[in-house]
Amino acid sequence: MSPTHVRGIDIHTHVVPGSFPGYRGTRGAHQWPSMAPAQPCHCHVMINGASYRTVPDTSWLAAKRLPDMDEAALARQILSPMPELLSYWLPPEDAHVLLRHVNETIATMVSDAPTRFGGLGGVPLQDLDAAIAELEFIMRDLGLHGAEIGTHVNGVSIGDPQFEPFFATARALGASIFVHAIHPAGRDRLVGAGLEQLVAFPGDVGLAITSMITGGTLERLPGLRMAFSHGGGAFAMMLPRLEHGWKTSPALKNILPRSPSSYAREFWYDTLVYDAAALRHVASVFGTDRLCLGSDYPFQIRERDPVGAARACGFDEQTTLALLEGNAKRFLGIDAR
Repeated sequence: MSPTHVRGIDIHTHVVPGSFPGYRGTRGAHQWPSMAPAQPCHCHVMINGASYRTVPDTSWLAAKRLPDMDEAALARQILSPMPELLSYWLPPEDAHVLLRHVNETIATMVSDAPTRFGGLGGVPLQDLDAAIAELEFIMRDLGLHGAEIGTHVNGVSIGDPQFEPFFATARALGASIFVHAIHPAGRDRLVGAGLEQLVAFPGDVGLAITSMITGGTLERLPGLRMAFSHGGGAFAMMLPRLEHGWKTSPALKNILPRSPSSYAREFWYDTLVYDAAALRHVASVFGTDRLCLGSDYPFQIRERDPVGAARACGFDEQTTLALLEGNAKRFLGIDAR
């Protein structure tokens, strides 16, 4: 196929609803989000009485995203919640109400332009039964591809065995799971402002990937479709150390029947690393067939030309086309012909 007929699929874009229902619970009102007007075409996301983030109206208006997508040569965006909206710290019954509203917002945006958008919902992982039920609703009733989850749930890594029933359900449903950093470890050691997303997120993603391998989830659930944000964070540099430990430590080898690298190459990773040399390194570690476009649209930190960033790596055209759309189709369970 000519490259002029292929445009990218961006698996890492976020949604914030234009409004939230009023809080009706009894315990988590201070953590319940609301929207307040900001500068034209923007709103403040208010949490705990303060502005958590100022977001543009492209966060909730599907039609306004389309010109940006066309300019970036993107055929499709996969929409997922702004990670803070996953709300694992809310009482489970409150989180369920909030996430149902977010999920229905995403489904509406997808239905407004079904050839241009796909969706990943959110689930209240602090209540495993509720999370499984919401994933089933997301897949069955909303027709989304799966769910976005955080790297941990209130300090418990997603590779902890307690979450395995959720992942088993995801595999049985054919759901795609996208993992994003949230409330990362090490925030208390940052010196300076605005650093959490820049330097703490990558480490937290690396810890989450490691937990999925060393906790045995991937060994017990082969075929689980999972992608990790920010190029897998720091994991491309952590993996050689883990591999060396597996070769030299009987304790680690006892819990892993296969090498850590073999598990790592069963995940997918987005391309959001902001540097061609870094992306080539990620590709050399995980495989070019495991990389999907990611931009973090519509936030300020986003990669504004994810297609150009992929092409800047200098891969051959077949490999580049896989990065642009083929790998994402396999992650999402879409016909990749």
